[in-house]
Amino acid sequence: MPEPTSPAAPDQIVVRPAGPLTGRVVVPGAKNSVLKLMAATILGDGTHELSNVPDIVDVTIMADLLADIGVRTERPEPGRLRMTNDGDLTPVAPYEHVERIRASINVLGPLLTRCGRVQISMPGGDDFGARPIDLHVAGLEAMGAEFKFAHGEVDARADRLHGAHITFPFPSVGATENLVCAAVCAEGETTIENAAMEPEIADLCTFLVGMGAQIEGIGSSRLRVVGVASGSLHGAEHRTVPDRVQAATYLAALGVCTGRLEIVDARPEHMSNLLDAFVEMGMHIEATKEGLVARATTRLRSTDIQTLPYPGIATDYKPLIITLLSVANSVGIVTENIYPGRFRYVEELQRLGADIRTAGHHAVVRGVPRLSGAPVRAHDIRAGAAMVVAGLAAEGVTTIHGVHHIDRGYDDLCGRLHAVGADIVRC
Repeated sequence: MPEPTSPAAPDQIVVRPAGPLTGRVVVPGAKNSVLKLMAATILGDGTHELSNVPDIVDVTIMADLLADIGVRTERPEPGRLRMTNDGDLTPVAPYEHVERIRASINVLGPLLTRCGRVQISMPGGDDFGARPIDLHVAGLEAMGAEFKFAHGEVDARADRLHGAHITFPFPSVGATENLVCAAVCAEGETTIENAAMEPEIADLCTFLVGMGAQIEGIGSSRLRVVGVASGSLHGAEHRTVPDRVQAATYLAALGVCTGRLEIVDARPEHMSNLLDAFVEMGMHIEATKEGLVARATTRLRSTDIQTLPYPGIATDYKPLIITLLSVANSVGIVTENIYPGRFRYVEELQRLGADIRTAGHHAVVRGVPRLSGAPVRAHDIRAGAAMVVAGLAAEGVTTIHGVHHIDRGYDDLCGRLHAVGADIVRC
């Protein structure tokens, strides 16, 4: 496995304005899927082969966490993981790995149903407000688990989980993933109502079915899981779904630079509401057999956007949208309905000259013709990518610091943008 970016590695990106972007960008596998697929290998003995795996730091962190649990990871070639589970598992997720990555919580369901117990630290990850695990806990308790919380640790036990009928008050992605993984080896039938419907969840369910799980309703808000015997799941091969947030990042870059991009492996059906918003702003987007082709010929128009659970516009898109609006014509209002307070990056955009005012769940963005280059900081993965896009829309030099956050979720963002005409360098 590749090592995470070290403190001595280049930790800043320098962006200068360039002309229109032209060419092809290939979208790699989704961060928000591959980490969950890796965690799911806890459930099945044998060898699992994952392809279309992005070369990102979070994959390395998850591999390190799984190694402590007892699942070995190899990278036989770029874009592929070979994961081996011999059944000798230690159901403890240590703090030094868990605090680095939010997706570490995804080992909870698999370990509990496979081992009957799990000890895990409260997870870390991106800096955008509280993201409690109460829905995870309530669902697992309905399936027979008992929880204890002390000193930042979660201790869960269950002789064997049993099926339950669970209805979420809102469609939580993480809770849906954990409960599906727990249910595949629970006794009896589990039904999850108001389940999250993100493509990454469908990807996880498809992988689990390939391992021998019985899941119905994949891609819908009602999932039915019939448990199989613990230890009966097996190794499987699976291709990770492409990353819709990375695809959106290249569309946003096109929107501020103009030009024409062919975005290979983008899945338009996974981001239809976002594409509709981009078209409303003035982009021309066509689906193709390989992905999509997008053109932007003039300054975009402002529009109003609100984040909603899938198939609505995802909160991960919001920093990119606000960056687009900051150089669009007129005024747009962005409303955050999922994670309150996720506007920390706005201060960085304001340093670049963006006219943005926030109040509660809302951001009012009055577009300016151009931003002005300045030093800024990446506070998390998506905000970091937004700073890169903002730099493309700024006169002068924009230097982005703290870009190790970008490495956690983007596979060679600088290289892919440079290849289509952006003036961008990692140094």
